[in-house]
Amino acid sequence: METSAEVLKDNRVKVAVTVDEATVVARFKKQYKQVAGQYNFPGFRRGKAPRAVIDNALGKEAVAAQVTDDLVNETCGRAMDDNGLFPVAKPEFDGEVALAVDGASFSYSFEVAVKPSFELKSYDALSFAMPAEGASDEEVDAEVAALQEHYYDIVDAAANTKIKEDNYADLAIKATDDEGNDIESISTESRQYGLGSGLFPKSFDDELLGLKKGDSKQFTIDVPAEPTVMTSALVGKTEKIAFDVTVIVVKKKKAVEMTDEWVKETFGLEGVDDLRTNISESIAAQKAAVLPRLKENRALMALAEQLEGDAPENMVEAAEAQLVQDFFQQLQMQGLTFDAYLASQNLTSQQFRDDLKKQAADTVKQDLALDAWAAHAGLEVTDEDISAEFANSGAEDPAAVEKSWREAGQIHMVRQGVLRQKALDNALESAVITEEVAEDKPAKKATAKKSSEKKDAEQASDAE
Repeated sequence: METSAEVLKDNRVKVAVTVDEATVVARFKKQYKQVAGQYNFPGFRRGKAPRAVIDNALGKEAVAAQVTDDLVNETCGRAMDDNGLFPVAKPEFDGEVALAVDGASFSYSFEVAVKPSFELKSYDALSFAMPAEGASDEEVDAEVAALQEHYYDIVDAAANTKIKEDNYADLAIKATDDEGNDIESISTESRQYGLGSGLFPKSFDDELLGLKKGDSKQFTIDVPAEPTVMTSALVGKTEKIAFDVTVIVVKKKKAVEMTDEWVKETFGLEGVDDLRTNISESIAAQKAAVLPRLKENRALMALAEQLEGDAPENMVEAAEAQLVQDFFQQLQMQGLTFDAYLASQNLTSQQFRDDLKKQAADTVKQDLALDAWAAHAGLEVTDEDISAEFANSGAEDPAAVEKSWREAGQIHMVRQGVLRQKALDNALESAVITEEVAEDKPAKKATAKKSSEKKDAEQASDAE
């Protein structure tokens, strides 16, 4: 097969293809044999019908049309690969392709839109900041503080403390239905209850706000349409629940004191120092896994900022379509619906579409910036590079997979991926990377025993 490419305007290329006579002859022979074995022709055993009989039965041009389609389909992609083209649209053929003729070479041509070339505003070394490797004392302190927030005791608050959202309280509850009958599943002489826990509906919690130790309150709430844990058994049995609630005591969370004894009991470690070492090692391991990819991402962002011009709309649309396809495949694998995903992320469908479009535009700009860097640096991809990519793919027979990709005219996709990775590696080699400066954080609360003055101040705050 011989090919040539002529560069046209507007990122279009005209490709001419000529398939040699021997290949055409072999293709006709194969097609006639396949047809003869596929159909029953009167007077001939299956597979033995001569060409003249087949042409007379199916039409003189039937076999030639199939051979033509096969030759175009098999050589079109390879022709683009041979000329190092990366198409961004389907090929457009010059009118109707002339039918292949048995015993002669076969030629055709087509035009195709290819990936445009862009330049960068600067090819100077990239510059960006990265978090420090390992774990700093501040990062360990933050994790320790988070543990203290997670592990807490619930203790009695001062007698004049008023119930606030997310408070706890010991309650005496009497609950009755529409007919005044006691609801045994809810009524209790004492129950520790946390506001916002979801055991009761929010309307119940709202009635408790502002109450303090010894206060009583009578109120009625509707049985919610979406039942909570404590009201699920009442749906259809009563429309309202009448409550008589007495606050036995208001409670609050108290952070645990981080002592060696508490650490031993809770985590099975030697003490606070051992816990900090454990946390430090965990943070360092997490960073070691994340930082390489973060480094690449920040380099890509820095490159994209240097791209001259906007990402072509057709490339953004293609990237967006691929992102959508990949996203819904992942949803299907996870057994999630699109609505459930939106709800879990607190997104609207419009926000999702906007985010996806921005992500597609960013991806295209990064890719075009890598292409520009590769061209400026004179980077190339060899056949050995491509074979190595297939060898590293984990395929059982990499050589067979590579052969099938070459025959399908898809090697340009592998070449582009390898070239862009080379460009990224090249850009990172000269990058000036500084250490990211952490934002100032407010001082942590002391965990030492509070003075009596501080206790009094806290009690006054609780009572407000």
